[in-house]
Amino acid sequence: MKKFIALLICAALLTISAGAEASHIITDHAGDSVAVPEKIERIAVAGILPFPSVLTVFLGSAEKLVGIPPASMGAAKAGLLGEIFPEILKAETNFTSGLDLNIEELMRLRPDIVFYLAGNKEMGRMIKNAGLTAVAISPTKWDYDVMRTYDEWIKTLSSIFPENKKAEAASSYSRRVYGDVQKRVKNVRPEERRKVLFLFQYDDKRMVTSGRSFFGQYWCDAIGAKNAAEEVPADNANAVITMEQVYRWNPDVIFITNFTPAMPDDLYNNRIGGDNWSNVAAVKNHAVYKMPLGMYRSYTPGADTPITFMWMAQKVYPELFGKINVEREAYSYYKKIFGITLTDKQLRGIFNQGRASAEGFRQ
Repeated sequence: MKKFIALLICAALLTISAGAEASHIITDHAGDSVAVPEKIERIAVAGILPFPSVLTVFLGSAEKLVGIPPASMGAAKAGLLGEIFPEILKAETNFTSGLDLNIEELMRLRPDIVFYLAGNKEMGRMIKNAGLTAVAISPTKWDYDVMRTYDEWIKTLSSIFPENKKAEAASSYSRRVYGDVQKRVKNVRPEERRKVLFLFQYDDKRMVTSGRSFFGQYWCDAIGAKNAAEEVPADNANAVITMEQVYRWNPDVIFITNFTPAMPDDLYNNRIGGDNWSNVAAVKNHAVYKMPLGMYRSYTPGADTPITFMWMAQKVYPELFGKINVEREAYSYYKKIFGITLTDKQLRGIFNQGRASAEGFRQ
């Protein structure tokens, strides 16, 4: 307790001494006006798992990131983020886990700014009471619209780091991709829309999908598909389901997220939980896919969002998108928007993920 009080006193003194430093006001995703320092050298992220990757790609460096969630670190190691920006692997992870926050460990990192999960008022209160600059970031404010959420994150970062403005370029690219997809799927009749099932998590104990109020519903609506699990109540975003329900829905396509070690081969060979997938349309037609992971797990908003959008549309409607080279598009996108040049090996890796992509995530 004495050590904690001492830390609070230090934080107060730092706040007072920093009071004379230049700052500007931004509005965060909780609607709060926040005075953010002009000079930001140390950044921590708590509770908002994709955000360290977005921040790193936006800044073109992870050198300022001193603390990130364990699940973010797991994705950085499994994907490209840790390879392209190896400095992120030095960030601390012991100050937070899930929605929990160890404020003493966070204060030891001496962050100039802390990004936290909007809606977690207790976390925000702890950060502010410690005298730290707290900025709320939301993954849900825009009704799980992945594209809009990603654009809003970039806008917020552009307001905090005006010298790194990328909002318009990133938003313009996203709009172009979205418009192209809509143009191609507009003539798909309701009765011809393919049914998609998301396996958010799947192991011997449970199977979790995306209901109407989660990112899976947005992805389906955006690419002209039908969410096989859309009957799941709106207040049950991550719904535990049974094989009986899967048999009844009989999805045409299955997407397995990187929040679970499960792989397409596990379904093709009935390796999990004694479940028999043999007669499910997606399995019979070999239309089960592990989702991409470039900078972060692509089911959520992130730097990979426009490319994931294109990839997913192609997997569901190959006859409409077959001529698009998604790897080439990914190369162009990262080069043009963020100045990142990907190798052929890195491009292939984005779309060929394994079990390790779920490392560090716990539900």
